[in-house]
Amino acid sequence: MAEITAALVRELREATSAGMMDCKKALMETDGDIDAAIDWMRKNGMSKAAKKAGRVASEGVIAVAAKDTSGAMIELNSETDFVSRNADFQAFAKDLADLAVANGGDLDAILATEMSSGENVSTALTGLIAKIGENMNFRRAVSLSVDNGVVARYVHNAVAPDLGRIGVLVALESTGDAEKLNDLGRKIAMHVAATSPLALSVEDLDQAVVAKEREVFSEQARASGKPENIIEKMVEGRLRKFYQEVVLLNQAFVMNPDQTVAQLVESTAEEMGTPIRLSGYFRMGLGEGIEKKAEDFAAEVAAVAGGS
Repeated sequence: MAEITAALVRELREATSAGMMDCKKALMETDGDIDAAIDWMRKNGMSKAAKKAGRVASEGVIAVAAKDTSGAMIELNSETDFVSRNADFQAFAKDLADLAVANGGDLDAILATEMSSGENVSTALTGLIAKIGENMNFRRAVSLSVDNGVVARYVHNAVAPDLGRIGVLVALESTGDAEKLNDLGRKIAMHVAATSPLALSVEDLDQAVVAKEREVFSEQARASGKPENIIEKMVEGRLRKFYQEVVLLNQAFVMNPDQTVAQLVESTAEEMGTPIRLSGYFRMGLGEGIEKKAEDFAAEVAAVAGGS
């Protein structure tokens, strides 16, 4: 019998949008043959979900959740915005966010987790696809935790509490008052939703990105005809401005541009009389990176008219 590898299971899952365990079972029944496995799934009542797999799911919701000193966020996609307002879809997304907190944002662990219905998440998702009639995809999950402090959360363009099109988590390490920390964290999360920083600190920036910017700035500066020592200073100045634009701690705080986010954290710590460290954040935008199908309605109308 062929070895049923994780890669093989993932390939079948991507082809059918069926549950992970269902895919594994189908592959075991068909000795690892992908095409035969798809046929087996259709014969065994899994075809409704499988038939929808080719349709692009770029709508849906971002769901956030927090418990104690941990928080998590997930993206659950659907084909249309209409389904994102479906009560069953929203309830499932909230359950996934709660499970993401419990499983540290591990996507595979969440998919294998048993829900209150007795089904694992992967199987329950397949059932929801068949019930609602649209392709869906549990695309990603992330989590943050702190030893002491809070993980604040925020959703933008909310369709329901803790469900929206943009989600943000912000981790603050501190022994200070949790309510005040949450207020600070939510403000920073709103800032992150608006500005979409590339990194928490300059040290966290992708060095390939920094090198590319340095190269561009150097070429621009040399075009001015200035001496090398002046060019170097010009490049460093432009890099500092770049950091102010893309690094969270260096950015001007949107609610008070006279102070940076780092200065906001520092001033709040002074007011509370205890140190505060912004230790991490995540921003998740609905449909980021998903290739959406472009609909040419004018061409479709012309084609219909031409055939009538």
